[in-house]
Amino acid sequence: MDAVLDQPVLVLNRLWQAVNIIGARRAFALLARSHASVVHHHDDDFRVFSLMDWMDFSQSNPPMAEMDIVRTPRTTIRLPRVILLTYFDRLPCKELKLTRNNVFERDKNHCQYCGKTFTREELNLDHVIPRDHGGKTTWENIVCSCIPCNSRKANRLPHEAHMRLIRKPVRPKWRPVISLVLGNQERERWKDFLDLAYWNVELDE
Repeated sequence: MDAVLDQPVLVLNRLWQAVNIIGARRAFALLARSHASVVHHHDDDFRVFSLMDWMDFSQSNPPMAEMDIVRTPRTTIRLPRVILLTYFDRLPCKELKLTRNNVFERDKNHCQYCGKTFTREELNLDHVIPRDHGGKTTWENIVCSCIPCNSRKANRLPHEAHMRLIRKPVRPKWRPVISLVLGNQERERWKDFLDLAYWNVELDE
């Protein structure tokens, strides 16, 4: 049960724009309070269900996979994959936070000195201009660096260590944080809501 209720659910605002990803447990709480409805692709169209209607639909259209079912003492309910908020019509904040994972995503897990790809556990963040030289912790001064390159550069400017960046670090263009955390299965499942050009602004390289 816990594994099923931890599965991701896409959240749309009133304008049918993707704004968040939440766990199924939270989605059911919103449905129970009538703060959201279930969106389901059925018969080549999108249908919207209240929680009670969704429970009735679940009985007449049971899913095949066990991980698509939530069992209660009285009934079984299909796991919603997309919900539509009743009141919320704003978009997410446009400022992409400067975090370790977002820098890794921007640089595609490539060391910006040797160009090789590493797991995130094998990468560090490097200040191109070291803090001792007045460098700041900004998008334009932080890059992914593998541990060997990070050790080689140490507390020096790249040219002082005879090293060169493969690309200049920049502040990413905004795109929803949603697109940073999707797996292939979710991308395909939510394709109709995420394929809009609005949601596919690539990070600068």
